[in-house]
Amino acid sequence: MTHPREEVRAGLQTDRPHSARVWNYLLGGKDNHPVDSEAGEVILKTFPEFAAVARLQRRFLARAVRFLTDTAGVRQFLDIGTGLPTADSTHQLAQRIAPESRIVYVDNDPLVLVHAQALLTSSTEGACAYVDADVRAPERVLAEAAQTLDLSRPVALTMLGIMGQISDAERPADLVSTLMSALPPGSYLALSDGTNTNEALNTAVGVYNGQSANTYHLRSPQEIASFFAGLELVEPGVVPTAAWRPDADRAQEDTADVSVCGVAVKK
Repeated sequence: MTHPREEVRAGLQTDRPHSARVWNYLLGGKDNHPVDSEAGEVILKTFPEFAAVARLQRRFLARAVRFLTDTAGVRQFLDIGTGLPTADSTHQLAQRIAPESRIVYVDNDPLVLVHAQALLTSSTEGACAYVDADVRAPERVLAEAAQTLDLSRPVALTMLGIMGQISDAERPADLVSTLMSALPPGSYLALSDGTNTNEALNTAVGVYNGQSANTYHLRSPQEIASFFAGLELVEPGVVPTAAWRPDADRAQEDTADVSVCGVAVKK
């Protein structure tokens, strides 16, 4: 019988770059392998601003969760495409404002699973769980999440950088629609993804796709905005990531507008 840890090691695919580990490298983390750092350096050589783009996305997560918790009053979060745990993850941001918040993280990468189980610990008042599942199986995601979240009450669905990992053939808009359809009115969608509006980034992602275990699909801002169909966008709508309710006291990094984001509510 194969030991669970051996199964995890077998699934890591350390001979090829993986998006979660490459992203970790770009954010300055240590949970990656030489093949991932090499891929990250190739990306940075082609598109040097990519590390700044990664940081902008993490900052959008922080601003969105603060809005959802503090302004919108949401106390339940379903974070799909968690990635490797880092400072100020969703549960830390939400429970800092509302300790009773309940968070379910969803990812299907073995390395993320190992780190999530060790590091994603909840406040005593709230709850924090990890679901080993794929966004391409939304019914399973919802069924597993329902063990921790009350899906009859509003939930904030966060999908940062995950839709780019879904090809057009896999009907990404339908996946978002299925997930949001199962959530009650008053629920929110926070989503961001990379755009195909910069030739250097297009080239860098093409190089990455040629050697990675999983490919990334850049889309137009209009295509990304279509994922919010049927929902009511909060101000300022779907905008470049740095422009969504920026922190007044933080100097913005000078980087290309190569990702867009938005937050919307289900009425």
